[in-house]
Amino acid sequence: MSKILIVGGGAAGMMAAVMAAENGRALGAEVHVFEKNEKLGKKIYITGKGRCNVTNACEGVEELIASVVSNPKFLYSAFYGFTNRQVMEFFEDCGVSLKVERGNRVFPVSDHSSDIIRGLERRMKKAQVLIHLHSEVKQVLIKEGQVMGIQLADGAVIEGECVVVATGGLSYPSTGSTGDGYRFARETGHRVTELVPSLVPLLAQEEYIHQLQGLSLRNVEFSVCDGKKCLYREFGEMMFTHFGVTGPIVLSASSRVGKLLQTRNLTGRVDLKPALSREQLDQRILREFENSKNRQFKNVIGALYPSSLTPVIIQLSGVDSEKPIHDITREEREKIIDLTKAFPMTLTGMGEFKEAIITKGGVSVRDVDPSTMESKKVPGLYFAGEVLDLDAVTGGYNLQVAWSTGWLAATSALERLRIITEQERTLCQ
Repeated sequence: MSKILIVGGGAAGMMAAVMAAENGRALGAEVHVFEKNEKLGKKIYITGKGRCNVTNACEGVEELIASVVSNPKFLYSAFYGFTNRQVMEFFEDCGVSLKVERGNRVFPVSDHSSDIIRGLERRMKKAQVLIHLHSEVKQVLIKEGQVMGIQLADGAVIEGECVVVATGGLSYPSTGSTGDGYRFARETGHRVTELVPSLVPLLAQEEYIHQLQGLSLRNVEFSVCDGKKCLYREFGEMMFTHFGVTGPIVLSASSRVGKLLQTRNLTGRVDLKPALSREQLDQRILREFENSKNRQFKNVIGALYPSSLTPVIIQLSGVDSEKPIHDITREEREKIIDLTKAFPMTLTGMGEFKEAIITKGGVSVRDVDPSTMESKKVPGLYFAGEVLDLDAVTGGYNLQVAWSTGWLAATSALERLRIITEQERTLCQ
């Protein structure tokens, strides 16, 4: 009996298993999943703060492509073959009701990532996927230039015509993502690009940033600049931490500027009032001042900012906190506007892999056929998900990459089995 062996029981691996098993019955294909953890989907369980941002409900595949940072063109076949709309339909068919939130982010209605995992497990069980837990794969076996199977840590050899490597990256190593797939790739002659954490918090130098730990900001604009050149700008939510900044717009920034941050510091700025122009903000400040002419600066300026941010604004403005409002000069007002429209910080680096949502870098897409996810070097070997040199911004796009590449790898593996079966029948005639 023909076998498809899937290494890794995460998002890409489980999707590949479902698709291969459901569509491979006519070929009599056995589908096996090998997962070294005690259960499937450990990383899915913690994504989206435990809610699982399944995909993004954006309009059209081109918008999906535009949200991919590394090698977006490589994903045309995968994204057009299994779109975000089809992913949503798939999970609805699995019995998981979905909802769309701000930024077109798609979540299970229950807000429980476990529902996504259970939905996949139900489909795998129904399709008779053979699941092997506590089964660590040590080697992908090659014979006469093509895949012949895998070897487990206990020495057992499992033969199969197709192997799908869906082992994830290096992010969240506690979930089992320890880079095994990169080793398999190198051992079988594939290039692996530089690996760095991505979608990760950013480190900031200033003590006043650390003092703001726990402060969350909504509807702000975060930008990152290298001198006068703006590298990134996005509107949304962010939060201050004891080491710097995090939150959706900061994590997405890391995917754009992370590699540059490895070489030098960059400037981060927060527009605290992006809906107001400088002139409109000045008018807003003047209205506050007009109603409180005889009060002290420290007792009036707080109307514009969260309470924990107010002392920092006063400190950076250089305005005496005891100064009466009627004595505030135009120059001092301009300084307040500058701070509000471009609250500054010096970005010095990124968090570690243990804090990263995904890995930037991976198996070089030059060594993989984008129309099949099959290796160009080893027939019968496929790669899917985070193990590939693919990464996107936040918002469900990285899971979409996993679903789509897992689907395409499975579909292509089945086509390989079909061709092998036809060739065998021809030889027997």
